[in-house]
Amino acid sequence: NGHSSKTMHTSYGDMDVAIPRDRNGDYEPQLIKKYQNTVTQDMEEKILSMYAKGMTTGDIESHMRELYDIDISDSTISRITDKILPIVKEWQERPLEEVYAVVFMDAIHYHVRSEGRIVKRAVYIALGIDMSGKKDVLGMYVGENESAKFWLSIMNGLKNRGVEDILIACVDGLNGFPQAIEAVYPKTEIQQCIIHQIRNSTKFVSYKDIKKLMADLKLVYAAPTEETALNELELFKDKWDSKYPKIYKSWNDNWATLSTYFKYPEAVRRLIYTTNAIEGFNRQLRKVTKSKTVFPSDDSLLKMLYL
Repeated sequence: NGHSSKTMHTSYGDMDVAIPRDRNGDYEPQLIKKYQNTVTQDMEEKILSMYAKGMTTGDIESHMRELYDIDISDSTISRITDKILPIVKEWQERPLEEVYAVVFMDAIHYHVRSEGRIVKRAVYIALGIDMSGKKDVLGMYVGENESAKFWLSIMNGLKNRGVEDILIACVDGLNGFPQAIEAVYPKTEIQQCIIHQIRNSTKFVSYKDIKKLMADLKLVYAAPTEETALNELELFKDKWDSKYPKIYKSWNDNWATLSTYFKYPEAVRRLIYTTNAIEGFNRQLRKVTKSKTVFPSDDSLLKMLYL
């Protein structure tokens, strides 16, 4: 049923195209899609997809040359990937559910170039499980090294985005972390990651003692009830306190946040006593970012993680 005309913008200048029309409007153009007015749109999607899979701008540049015989400078590739920054911002500020059953919080560290120096940056990640059991990344934030103060600002951010309550928060053993959560969500139960605690406690144990000590420690955290766990902890103290006094002290001091999972049935315990859910997510991120030892800026780091 005739043609409609469209002007295409290409790298060689503008070009008028006549697009066939049909009476029912079923016709789908294949080469130049509907509403597309530049030939580069498809190319940009390819570049974003390569960037998302962890390829560096230099890799993408040589790849485009081999595949399409097109010369694209790495600064152009950076400009193309910069187009997603507003989308990242929008994603970081999107409204959230009112209540989350469990929220895992952790930080992952990267090296970023800043003012001519290479500095360490922490990427703060909050992963939520909503009331229907669905996992969702609530946000990723690039900040200075991991600190409870920064987590406090993130908790306030979650509140502003509509999160009224978190039932259980799972965190690693960062100082001041529980206080930061309590300041914003006073009724939230806090579960400190048992695996992190074990790693920290056994750091300085002699390799000769490690097997026996771990077996005794397992009796504490794998106990069926909190009462049994406390008894086992006292027995652990009697046996090992003379040699490794710091271990009992650390478990005893943090017991309030370490023992939260005892209140729950087995299925919930397994989910919350470690931050495994978020560690798995971090592994996915590491897989993509392993080709880059240093990121040129905070934005480039956030772009890649978001994609």
